[in-house]
Amino acid sequence: MRRLHREQPYPRAHRRARALAGWTTAALAAALLAAPAHEAGAATPGSGVLDAEHKSVTWQSPTYASGTVDDPKKCPTAAEDPDGKTCDRFDLKVSVPDGYWDDNPEGGVPVSVEWAKQPKDDFDMYVYDDAGKQVASSAGTADPEATVIPKADGTYHVVVVPYDVHDNSFVGKAYLPETTDAGNLTSFKGDDGSYTIAAGDLKAKADFLKGGQLRLQADPSGDFSDPAGDQIVRKQPAPDTHTTSFDAGTYYGIRSADAVLRVYKNPLRFGLYKADNRTRIWQEDRPLRWSTGGMRQSLERAKDEQFFGGGEQNGSFSHRDKTVHVANNTDWDEGGYPNSQPFYLSSAGYGAYRNTFAPGVYDFGASVHTGQQERRLDAYYFLGDAKKVIGKYTSLVGKPFMPPVYGLEPGDADCYLHNANQGERHTLDSLKVADGYVNHQMPLGWMLVNDGYGCGYENLAETAKGLQDHNAELGLWTQDGIDKLADQVKAGQRVAKLDVAWVGNGYGMALDACDKAKAGIEDNSDARGFVWMPVSWAGAQRCGVLWSGDQKLSWDFVRWQIPTYAGATMSGIAYNTGDIGSIYSHDAKMYARDLQAKTFLPAVMTMDGWARDMTTGEKINQQPWVDGEPYTSINRKYLQLRERLMPYLYTLAEQASDTGVGGVRPLWLEYPGDANTLGAQAKYEYLAGDDFLVAPVYKDSDTRDGIYLPKGTWTDYWTGKQHKGPTTLDGYHAPIDTLPLFVKSGAIVPMWPKETTSWKNRDKGQLGWDVYASEPGHNTYTLYEDDGVTRKFKEGASATQRVTVDTDKRGGSVINVGASKGSYAGKVSKRAYTFTVHGDGAPERVTVNGRRLSGSSWSYDEKTHVTTVRTAQLPTDKAFTVHVRT
Repeated sequence: MRRLHREQPYPRAHRRARALAGWTTAALAAALLAAPAHEAGAATPGSGVLDAEHKSVTWQSPTYASGTVDDPKKCPTAAEDPDGKTCDRFDLKVSVPDGYWDDNPEGGVPVSVEWAKQPKDDFDMYVYDDAGKQVASSAGTADPEATVIPKADGTYHVVVVPYDVHDNSFVGKAYLPETTDAGNLTSFKGDDGSYTIAAGDLKAKADFLKGGQLRLQADPSGDFSDPAGDQIVRKQPAPDTHTTSFDAGTYYGIRSADAVLRVYKNPLRFGLYKADNRTRIWQEDRPLRWSTGGMRQSLERAKDEQFFGGGEQNGSFSHRDKTVHVANNTDWDEGGYPNSQPFYLSSAGYGAYRNTFAPGVYDFGASVHTGQQERRLDAYYFLGDAKKVIGKYTSLVGKPFMPPVYGLEPGDADCYLHNANQGERHTLDSLKVADGYVNHQMPLGWMLVNDGYGCGYENLAETAKGLQDHNAELGLWTQDGIDKLADQVKAGQRVAKLDVAWVGNGYGMALDACDKAKAGIEDNSDARGFVWMPVSWAGAQRCGVLWSGDQKLSWDFVRWQIPTYAGATMSGIAYNTGDIGSIYSHDAKMYARDLQAKTFLPAVMTMDGWARDMTTGEKINQQPWVDGEPYTSINRKYLQLRERLMPYLYTLAEQASDTGVGGVRPLWLEYPGDANTLGAQAKYEYLAGDDFLVAPVYKDSDTRDGIYLPKGTWTDYWTGKQHKGPTTLDGYHAPIDTLPLFVKSGAIVPMWPKETTSWKNRDKGQLGWDVYASEPGHNTYTLYEDDGVTRKFKEGASATQRVTVDTDKRGGSVINVGASKGSYAGKVSKRAYTFTVHGDGAPERVTVNGRRLSGSSWSYDEKTHVTTVRTAQLPTDKAFTVHVRT
């Protein structure tokens, strides 16, 4: 299989991703043993205690000549395996006072397993509470394997599985973290934007950076190290040397043009204020606290302050009163965080990025505690509103990449060679599936033809050529290597999907692999690199589409993915998506609803070849036509709608590469003053750009309740009915073929012609403009175009076309279409335009450049209140005006 072995809950690579999610308790328990953990003939696991008298423990495992099992469920009982020859077992009792973990940087008992020798071996840890519930795990190829038992108090059972071992053993370590707080200020000095601060052993450094940014570092060792190096932050921002300092009595102040940093004296604390030195941006309510292996910052929380970010947080986009985990996690269910990032954004007008690969926990409760599992603070703070903060953050770690246009078209993935689930097939059989997309008039941009563990490929160049003849590009998946990428790209590969194996010994390896995979495509062709990856870290937006894993199939999964992808945008992740439907199960209705929900995502993919029908239990592929009617027509409807909207989606992609703000957005990002955008109902809708509001149906129902429409006039995309916001719609009729979809008044939406199925064979001589002119006002839109595939846009080979619409109180509209400015290979010199103008009344006449059009060139639909205007072909380098007079 492509991502998970059939017999394993987590494949080796996948389990590696879990390793960094936290530190396991199992190891801790074993480590606590005062006596050797494994005595000859012992019939019970070793055991140990962590309490006021026992702060740490280590233990030595048996030596394993080879791997034993691949799943803790396959481990025999302790009585059946008294010497731990198959699996190692430890019992750990943790006893701490009430409230011990409330303000502890590590948040629980750290456990680690370090190998005696250093080959590419794999011990995996799983920790269970006394009720048998798994509470922590570290399953992958990291050394050491490490996790944390969150808020540990009680008895825990650790199972260590020798998954892939060659004459190796491990040493387990566990400890009870104790804390130290910063004391009183003992030193303050500096100028020209850089200041050093001390409070006894704690040394701190504040550097002001251009663009309203601050870098604050602190370390009790006095060493301002940077373990991340240039893997995340490729280039440090320029210093802002125009600062001054002053003594305000209880604190020193450092003033820049944008802000004042207060350095309080007794005890040392920090506070960041606006330039007036009165308006708080953030303020520490307690000194920095560090422990054996962690450091946290504690901030006051304003009355209505909201928090976002943390990367991909499954099922959530806003985090006030919540705890967010930032770590390497491959829990692909609600609550998981496989593509998390050490960044958060506050409605108070700032964002914070912790420059680290270490896992962390951010508690956005009454007092905001943000901590990483390292004994240092290295934080960048960005000032401004949410969009500006996202822009500054992505300027630091990497702006979202500009994808090829086929990357925004639907993808299809399967294993064709050596696929045990499908029987023996060949790589060229993928072309038969590509035929299906063509025959069913469904768009297809790319195909992964080896998406499975152990799946190879053959006839690569012939397959690539065959897919190109179907208007699609070849993609390949790699489990654990990219050494063949150069030859594969020369044979025609244009898409690369990495596996969780590329997390390797940490997120640094994952980021390196993403960068290298993108570069591998670009160094060996003139194409843009297009990479997918399932586990990532800060900076991955610069090189890859982040994919949220092997999801199950249920209505719950359709539901919680809605805020997941919208919320990822708040961390500068412009491309976050998941399989249409799921990988292992199939249901026609859920598949159709999930496809509808993902229609406006920046990237989508169907995973074929591994599913069984949820009703019959029979094997079934998951192409969008396999369920027959009415589902084939319904799925075609939304795939073709997505294709028609490609100019809009492509322009959003270009905007993301410039601003850092992705196209899929929570409502709050566009309406931050509307508290209802944070409510339970608005949580399950999203904006595509600022024009489309998408409210997917995520239940087995033909009715959608709780559709929240913010301020403005919103037009039902299907019926033309208008709704004045703010309002909530209940009882919206949404049969299986209907996605609740609304368009904001003032929207100007570019569209390709109806029934377009590919960017390659579209009619370049036609372009549509869907105009929503239901309210008086002036609105603008700028279309971005380039050749869609090469990197010449970086050299300026692109064009923009600005359209303005002025609507008067009578409902008449003047549409000014500017000249297309710029050039690129394949740009047309002229094209015809179709305008669909949504208004209230029938027009009296329609003119183009002042000349009245005949009735055959325009029409009005009384039911939908849409005027359709068709022009002759017009030069793209000339402006023109369409006037719809009412």
